[in-house]
Amino acid sequence: MKKINSLVTFLVLLTTLFSFAQQKPQTQKVKVTGKVIEKSTNQPLEYASVYAQNTKNPSLVSGGMTDAKGEFTFDVPAGVYYIKIEFLGFKTVEFKDKAINSDTNLGVIAVTEDSKQLDEVVIIAEKSTVEIKLDKKVYNVGKDMTVKGGTASDVLDNVPSVSVDVDGNVSLRGNENVKILIDGKPSGMIGVNVAQALKQLPADSVDKVEVITNPSSRYESEGGGGIVNIILKKGKNQGINGSVTGTVGHPQNYGLTANFNFRAENFNFFTNLGYNNSISPGNFLRNSEYLDPNPGSPTFIDEMRENDRERKGKNNNFGLEWYLSKSLTWTNTIGFSKNEGGNPENVTYYNYDENHELINIRNRYNDQTNESNNINYSTNFTKNFAKEGHKLTADFSVSGNHDNDFSKIEETLDDNSGSVITGTKNNQKQNRTMVQTDYVLPIGKGQFEAGYRGDFSNMLTDYAVLENIDPNTNTGTINTDLTNKLDYKEKINAIYSQYGGKIGKFSYLAGLRFEDSNIDINLLTTNEFNNKKYNNLFPSAFLTYELGEKSSISVNYSKRINRPRGRLINPFSNYSSNIAYFKGNPDIDPSMTNAFDLGYMKQWDKLTLSTSAYLNHTENSFQFIQRESGDFVDGIPVIETTPINLATEYRAGFEFTLNYTPFKWWKLNGNFNFFRNETQGDYTYTDYQNQVVVQNFDNVAYTWFTRISSKITLPYAIDWQTNATYNAPQTNAQGTSLGVISANLAFSKDVLKDKGTFTLNVNDLFNSRKRIFDSNLNSVIAHTEMQGRERQINLSFTYRFNKKKTDKDKLPKTAGESEDFIGG
Repeated sequence: MKKINSLVTFLVLLTTLFSFAQQKPQTQKVKVTGKVIEKSTNQPLEYASVYAQNTKNPSLVSGGMTDAKGEFTFDVPAGVYYIKIEFLGFKTVEFKDKAINSDTNLGVIAVTEDSKQLDEVVIIAEKSTVEIKLDKKVYNVGKDMTVKGGTASDVLDNVPSVSVDVDGNVSLRGNENVKILIDGKPSGMIGVNVAQALKQLPADSVDKVEVITNPSSRYESEGGGGIVNIILKKGKNQGINGSVTGTVGHPQNYGLTANFNFRAENFNFFTNLGYNNSISPGNFLRNSEYLDPNPGSPTFIDEMRENDRERKGKNNNFGLEWYLSKSLTWTNTIGFSKNEGGNPENVTYYNYDENHELINIRNRYNDQTNESNNINYSTNFTKNFAKEGHKLTADFSVSGNHDNDFSKIEETLDDNSGSVITGTKNNQKQNRTMVQTDYVLPIGKGQFEAGYRGDFSNMLTDYAVLENIDPNTNTGTINTDLTNKLDYKEKINAIYSQYGGKIGKFSYLAGLRFEDSNIDINLLTTNEFNNKKYNNLFPSAFLTYELGEKSSISVNYSKRINRPRGRLINPFSNYSSNIAYFKGNPDIDPSMTNAFDLGYMKQWDKLTLSTSAYLNHTENSFQFIQRESGDFVDGIPVIETTPINLATEYRAGFEFTLNYTPFKWWKLNGNFNFFRNETQGDYTYTDYQNQVVVQNFDNVAYTWFTRISSKITLPYAIDWQTNATYNAPQTNAQGTSLGVISANLAFSKDVLKDKGTFTLNVNDLFNSRKRIFDSNLNSVIAHTEMQGRERQINLSFTYRFNKKKTDKDKLPKTAGESEDFIGG
């Protein structure tokens, strides 16, 4: 840790010295004023943008926006400037080589409508909901009405190539080995449970989402399926501006989010605040047939579960970007979140004999409560040198997460024989530190990059099952067979270098990343200590050829790793069902993926097409197997689900994304993904009867999913958006997932001269978003349906002050954003 502190101190001093060394005496500043009006009406034009750039020193940039009177004012050092005045739908006015040596009034500037630009106003004002680039897709959340009042999990479930299942697990192109980032780096919220953290982050705090299917060496190598980067809102418009959104919904959903920023000459302050109070009903169904039951045990069991996920949460983020000089910027952000709630589950088992005659009814009520606290801090220094593109950045972040769960489980039979009360305790604590520095040097028509990144995290999980609980004190006897304390420590150090450039119509980028991993997995309860230490090289290569002005083809390769964490390695049991549970595997190893991608992009006037054929070859891939645990409940065998490394996996597919605007009042976005998944491997284990069981997991599965989004402007300027998704059936060695179709619907209307917006949306219109699975084991055949959240209806109102709906914030580069040549 001392080395890390020394490194950060050295980088700060280094960038500061560079700054002072290059600073020149400041020339006297002068004031520039003027007024902008609409020529046809002579009315003042509010929110017009005024931009001024020094012609001899392009790094000197200033400007502002007009006020309600159409007037503007800003200060610049004396010199010669290029000045332009812009407003959406109007022709740009330019002043070239304008000498500004003393206070200058540019006078009244009349702007005229641009008929050509007005025809394109819808596209310019809103930008594409999906921006397609060769190396990534950028999804602009602010344009999606269907996620208003929802969570980040809802946002990701509408992103092309991305899917979120009923448990909140994120997959990219059908691959769940995905790295989730917030603002380009792991967040404190993402420590223990990614799915749960995404449900705690309000959708209205998210500005856009980057989907990177094949990252370069600059990015960390984690995530065999790629990277999903969630970028939060950080306004940078001049002056004080922002927006507030309030939401009410059914089932219960009350939310309030706000984002503000204050931009001055030497600093920019921004903040996001959010509160949510919601109840999300869910349900579960499993019909099981036991093929060889014990005498007197049920042959058929129907399990019905209903739950109400309750959550009250606060999320607060504050940031300050300080312009220490014209070439040195220092940014600090701090975030707090506190969430509490519960997930009461009512589970009923209907037990039948071989003739399907009812034997008895067993009820299990799980009263689960949760409290989560998160804090994170990050700081960034960016030093820009005299040559354009030449820069040095240094990042440091630290985060902490505390998550405490307690469940009191009461079981009763319909024979009034009394009840048995058990419970579970799951307390998790995580701390994470990240240090990163990146150096970028333009060389001719190319660019060289190099950097270091250190990730250091520690997670302590204390899980216990309590029996014979006293309902008054919630204390009981610890079941040592199902109790464990896990101490997980991870230290990853990485260095990378890459070079990219352009020769004629060819663009190229090649890089190499080295990562050293040192991981401790310590089971403190059983005194089992395991250290895994390894290092790997991760090459990447990208090649693009411009077929024409608006079309290109690319070939990409990268090597990735997926390290098991959290529930995958923790051997505690999920005790929500006493006849089926999930158990982690502390001996599981990381999987390695070689990813190949062939892409093509073509743009027409109203249509953009992006296609990709891809192949992922993974060694030691994670698979979830089901087996008899050897335990019985009233003669019923308990089924255990656990992850294992299952030899080799081949995943090959084809996808395309379309952005089509047939008319200026109608936009269509579509995404289709077809893939073939092949696993090769055998799993051998010794069952509870001491018999060796060999399961062959060789399997080839074909499946596909598609998503389409339509946005239409109706009469009276009402926007109507519809999203529909279909996930086709998929088979594996132990069963089949059935196909599921779902849809979201939303209407939106601007009011108060576009400063306010009402939005009504329906999430899961047909109440059909479920996971439906048929499994076939040697001892049991089961049909399962799971719905994490039932249909949700929300009404939201957004009010913007000093900021129109069409204003676009300029966002700073985050630590995870790349300067790659591929994809612009």
